[in-house]
Amino acid sequence: MRAVVISEFGVLPTVREVPAPTCPDDGVVLRVTATGVCRSDWHGWQGHDDDITLPHVPGHELAGVVVEVGPLVGAWALGDEVTVPFVCACGSCAACLAGEQQVCERQRQPGFTDDGSFAELVAIHHADVNLVRLPDGMSPVTAAGLGCRFATAYRAVTVHGRVQAGDWVAVHGCGGVGLSAVMVAVAAGAQVVAIDVSPVARDAALAMGAAVVLDGTGDVAEQVHRVTGGGAAVSLDALGSRATATASILSLRRRGRHVQVGLLLGADTAPPLPMGRVIGWELEVYGSHGMAAHEYPAMLTRIASGDLDPSRLVGRTIGLDEAPAALAALGDGTGGPGMMVVVP
Repeated sequence: MRAVVISEFGVLPTVREVPAPTCPDDGVVLRVTATGVCRSDWHGWQGHDDDITLPHVPGHELAGVVVEVGPLVGAWALGDEVTVPFVCACGSCAACLAGEQQVCERQRQPGFTDDGSFAELVAIHHADVNLVRLPDGMSPVTAAGLGCRFATAYRAVTVHGRVQAGDWVAVHGCGGVGLSAVMVAVAAGAQVVAIDVSPVARDAALAMGAAVVLDGTGDVAEQVHRVTGGGAAVSLDALGSRATATASILSLRRRGRHVQVGLLLGADTAPPLPMGRVIGWELEVYGSHGMAAHEYPAMLTRIASGDLDPSRLVGRTIGLDEAPAALAALGDGTGGPGMMVVVP
């Protein structure tokens, strides 16, 4: 099969022929119909993720069609159209048995622990736990963004943020996950202040329903407090840096909730955070690590009803040969607004 291959961290990947994946006994092989280009893939290419062994095929946001089924799989058949969470859970550890597959103790991740979906084919383990059937009429391009950015933002806003109608919500960083968070929060009846250094990203946030946009320079927290009249009820760092994580916490009102959605990797792995404010104002601080497959139906129902429309988040589609350049563009800010999706 053809695939994007990382041979050296930080060096532009190449598209070449590689062996097709072997079907796991408890898994499936999917023909990839679409796969998102995510900042997490960029971090992996830069060598910020210890799980990656070279040579490596990136890609973890995907939609596909089942083309091979392992002998231990009971719920899936050839031709099924599916997506998967970026955390592929084992289904049997303590976390999984508690229904928290997104923090599985033995998780596998296509594009990180295993070869990923920047390819014509990808293998998925523990298929009965991890596959999500696509609703009738949902395009693969729309579905490709669900497994990481949209589902992560959905759970961050609804479960950790517990956003209610009338709340002020601050979203720091308006890439794919940030714009997803804006859409979900607005659908919940919140007022959103969106922050990004890019004017194009700020315009995209306005298009998703943000009430106010800020350019991310100067004292961001002070600006959020001013426009919200005392601070946000919920603030999300959707980028992942020490600056945005700190600004997100300081943007909150008393008893507010910070949700860390963007990955803190590389030099930002262990940032100093204003814990004095967290204690004194009794703030809640959460990490958000995707969403388990069994939680998808509620989100898919809202998409089917038209309450949420992730198709609006897709910026453009490209072919597999364009994927290496698209990955590189995530590091220099030239990738454009919204999600970029590869159609192999």
